[in-house]
Amino acid sequence: MTNKILKVVFLGLVTISIISCNRKKEIKNKSIEEIVELFANEFLDDDRIHSVSIALYNNEKESTFHFGEQNPNGNNPPTDSTLYELASVTKTFTGTMVAKAVLDGKISLDDDIRKYLPQEYPNFEYDGEIVTIKDIITHTGGFPNFPPAGENKTAFWNGLHQVKINSKPGKEFNYSNTAPEITAYILEHTYGLPYQKLVEEFILKPNKMTNTKFILNAKDKRLLIQGYNGEKEPQEHYQNNLWGGIAGIHSNTTDLIKYIKYHLNESTPEIKESHKNFFSTQYDFDIGYHWNIVEIEKEVCYRHHGGIWGMQNWLMIFPKSDIGIAVLSNASFDGIDDKLEKLALSIKNELN
Repeated sequence: MTNKILKVVFLGLVTISIISCNRKKEIKNKSIEEIVELFANEFLDDDRIHSVSIALYNNEKESTFHFGEQNPNGNNPPTDSTLYELASVTKTFTGTMVAKAVLDGKISLDDDIRKYLPQEYPNFEYDGEIVTIKDIITHTGGFPNFPPAGENKTAFWNGLHQVKINSKPGKEFNYSNTAPEITAYILEHTYGLPYQKLVEEFILKPNKMTNTKFILNAKDKRLLIQGYNGEKEPQEHYQNNLWGGIAGIHSNTTDLIKYIKYHLNESTPEIKESHKNFFSTQYDFDIGYHWNIVEIEKEVCYRHHGGIWGMQNWLMIFPKSDIGIAVLSNASFDGIDDKLEKLALSIKNELN
């Protein structure tokens, strides 16, 4: 390596060190409110992003924050009442309900899923190996990301006859938006109640999450934030024609704090069960009852990302430090999930 290259590398390292030191000085002695605002404003520096809402629970302290504006040039920042589409974070509700069903003796993780289904599916196996409940909640059942047909429930069931399981169940992680709808139906079948009613009765009502809903009334629809793509074009809201196991829940920051507190309390049987770790994926996380499980700064984090047309969010639970955070934005484009993840972790790291 030449002296000239060594000099460039050295100057680069010095620059990085100076920036890091300046950042530490900038953050030192700031309140958590000031720290959140600092990181939120950095997130909003991208002009494709209009707003961000943050729900934070930190050792019994509950805080919500809102920055930016709901609509470009709208001068209308989000509030605690603003509703967001949670998209795939809905799967954590599905996973929690499965954990409860296991504890209630309604289902077993090792059950062949076909025993609960309304039609015969001889194609739901591989070389004689069955697909179990555990397989479909960990995305290891071999189901496609999207079902062959999903315009309604009848089409969904008929289309599943086209599915071919190409690998041994329980051995390969392949993210699926098909399997959680099957799971939602199984829960509905075993409890004898509509799936969305189960979520309401066993999760929303006990935790007083009165603003979290699958179906919105006229007032709710006025509170639902408009989503945009990277070109600032309005996007349609998601229309769920199936059970709602994959997406469909709407919520706001105050209710998400209640959901965070629910999942921080591992003395609750279904919460302890729902945080079990079943499978190590080929990526940087393990998976259990739909929670992605990672270790961050030597601490276990249960988390899930949700993305839909015009909206993105992350939910992260840190039981050891009694911290939970949800970050939500009404913009969706490639890379915004990484930006939101960085925002959430930057805030969390300043709480320790």
